[in-house]
Amino acid sequence: METTQRTDQQRSAEQRRRELLEAADRVVLRDGPGASMNAIAAEAGITKPILYRHFGDKGGLYAALAKRHTDALLEALRAALDAPAERRERVEATLDTYLSAIEARPQVYRFLMHPAESGSAGEGGFDVGLHSAPLLRRLGEELAEVIEERVDLGPESAELARVWGHGIVGMMHAAGDWWLGERPVPRAQLVRSLADLLWGRLAAAGNRVDGPGF
Repeated sequence: METTQRTDQQRSAEQRRRELLEAADRVVLRDGPGASMNAIAAEAGITKPILYRHFGDKGGLYAALAKRHTDALLEALRAALDAPAERRERVEATLDTYLSAIEARPQVYRFLMHPAESGSAGEGGFDVGLHSAPLLRRLGEELAEVIEERVDLGPESAELARVWGHGIVGMMHAAGDWWLGERPVPRAQLVRSLADLLWGRLAAAGNRVDGPGF
C-alpha cells in the first residue's frame, strides 16, 4: 500500500513538473530572452515559491528547459543520421535538421543559447545564454560518439572523432546564429555550403567494419 502511494505521488509530481515546463515553454515562445520566473509562475497559475519548490531556483528551471529541448533536438538529429540515404544526403539532412529547429523556434533558441544583452535579465529573469556552453558540449560529445562508431578514422579514431564532433557543432552553432540574425541566404543554400566545407576527409573515410555505417 505504501509503495503504491509513493508511486502515485511520484507520478503526480512528474506530471506537475511536465505541466510547469510546458507553461515555461509558452512564456519563452512569447517572450524569448525576456522570459522571467514571475511570468512563468503566472502562466502556470501558481506562486513563484511553488515554482522554486519544483526546480530549486531559476538555474534549475533553465537546466530543465535546456534538457527538454536538447533531448528533442538530439532525437531529431539521430533520426537524420540514421535515415536510409547516401552519406552526403545524411550530412545535409543533419545540418538542415539543426537549422530548421532554430528557425522554427527562434525565441527558444535565443533564450537557451544567445548571450543576453547587458541588463536584460530583469527581476525574476534568467541569465540567458550564459549556460549555453554545456549544451554545445553535450551536442559535441553525442556527435563524436556517432562519428566514432560509424567512421574509420584510423588509429587515433576516438580522439579525432571528438575533434570532429565538437568542431562540427561549433560550426553549426556559429553559422546558424549568424544566419538566424541576418538571413543572408536561403537555408538550403547554407546547408549545401556547410556540407561542402565538411566534405573533404569525411567523403574519403570508410565505414567502420564493426559499425552501423555512415
